[in-house]
Amino acid sequence: MAVSAASAMQIVNARHSICSSRGLLSPNASVAAFGSRGSLSRMLSSAYSISSTRDLRVCSSPASSVFTKTPTRAMSGETDAVPSAGLPIDLRGKRAFIAGVADDNGYGWAIAKALAAAGAEILVGTWVPALNIFETSLRRGKFDESRLLPNGSLMEIAKVYPLDAVYDSPEDVPEDVKANKRYAGASNWTVKEAAESVKNDFGSIDILVHSLANGPEVTKPLLETSRKGYLAAISASSYSFVSLLQHFLPIMNPGGASISLTYIASERIIPGYGGGMSSAKAALESDTRVLAYEAGRKGKIRVNTISAGPLGSRAAKAIGFIEKMIDYSYTNAPLQKELRADEVGNAAAFLVSPLASAITGSVVYVDNGLNAMGLALDSPILSQ
Repeated sequence: MAVSAASAMQIVNARHSICSSRGLLSPNASVAAFGSRGSLSRMLSSAYSISSTRDLRVCSSPASSVFTKTPTRAMSGETDAVPSAGLPIDLRGKRAFIAGVADDNGYGWAIAKALAAAGAEILVGTWVPALNIFETSLRRGKFDESRLLPNGSLMEIAKVYPLDAVYDSPEDVPEDVKANKRYAGASNWTVKEAAESVKNDFGSIDILVHSLANGPEVTKPLLETSRKGYLAAISASSYSFVSLLQHFLPIMNPGGASISLTYIASERIIPGYGGGMSSAKAALESDTRVLAYEAGRKGKIRVNTISAGPLGSRAAKAIGFIEKMIDYSYTNAPLQKELRADEVGNAAAFLVSPLASAITGSVVYVDNGLNAMGLALDSPILSQ
């Protein structure tokens, strides 16, 4: 089940990265800035509370040595408070689990970097068949440029966990999947087992991020979608969020937050975004509201979702017309500019921070305002 890092229509073209994995990754997460614009680094530097640390273990790279001799990073744990101008997003002392990070160019990656920049410790869950490539890329430094933080250090990940969020427990895994060589050597990768592993390793988390989606028949019109394909899209793209929150809620600290990623196809017709994916996103948004109530009452956890605009990535190319959607958005959105991954990451950092302590059950649009438009400015009819 090719669960991708964020849905096909909402994945970003951001070239950013992590450190190494498992034993090579420090248990304290570092900071990251991910925009290609110099202005983003300046913005992050002022927006986040970043501090120097003692006795740090940072993956070495030419980039880190150029900026500073003593590695610095925003992180949880021991830090010296640094006064910051304005109203900072401060996640120091918080721990986040981001489900759906398999490379350095998706929304999950961008969100991880934003949370790290705000001081959170980062854990990630990576789809099992992509785990080896992801960890190898981390170890070999292929993501080092993407890991660069506003203060010159590199983002770190405390631990990478194998995860296939289509399966809740070992009993749910079919024999053919267990025997599949793509899963060989991996263990404890169902949602239940992943939550248990995080509990055993770290005790608790404060932030849960769902950046998963997959529609095996996404290129098919709904009228041509099979029952199997439709249910697979719902399972991977929406119920997976229910399952994650169900299993991680017991180890989430009160006052924590959870977010997911949705797309405007949940409420508008987007021809070509098929295979039941529009239905899956609609279900995800409905579940967000119900989960906000249930998780709020049961664990004092806030639940929101971000409706992100179309952006290009490896996974997004699966739908076949992502570039046209990007062009359409640029032409017709109120803000006529490129939508960047870091803008979604920044919104996520705000939503899981204490600054958004009264926001829950909401769909937050990060799409340059495209959701508000009712007329396509590039329509041929307007030129007649």
